[in-house]
Amino acid sequence: MSGDTAAFVELVKRYDRVLRALAYRLLGERELMDDVMQEASVKAFRAYPEFRGESQVHTWLYRIVYNACLDQLRQEKRRRAVGEMDPGDVVKGGAEATVGGDPAELVGARQDLASALASLPADHCAAVLLVDAIGLTHGEAAEVLGVRAGTTGSRLFHARAALRRALGEGRDHGE
Repeated sequence: MSGDTAAFVELVKRYDRVLRALAYRLLGERELMDDVMQEASVKAFRAYPEFRGESQVHTWLYRIVYNACLDQLRQEKRRRAVGEMDPGDVVKGGAEATVGGDPAELVGARQDLASALASLPADHCAAVLLVDAIGLTHGEAAEVLGVRAGTTGSRLFHARAALRRALGEGRDHGE
């Protein structure tokens, strides 16, 4: 079991920053992010011995964190307060990107973008974050969100259109 524990610790270290950035963006508060990340880590640790590799490990972790965020949002029965977050920027570069800095610095460089993201439904916001910010494929994002790839594509289409409208860029840019 100690080998499994060491492997799990290394896995969590590898993806911690991007998982925290996702949770922070969806929840909008550092304290909630910390609570959810702790809960998600415990769930992942307990489930790790049964992980069979039917999905990629990073999508498995994103799914655990995403579901923990949704549970938190349901419990709190509250809207995300993304518009109140600290400035920063989610770093593009894929699931294995090396992301530096505090999680608060990883999100929303522009206040208007943060506000526009906050106006999206959680499932649309998550699709944008997973594909456009983290760099997952549509298939990987669909796996995390528990939907088909086509559904992810539809959510992205509608979310991007809403973001363009909210940011004053309402004309189509060929997407």
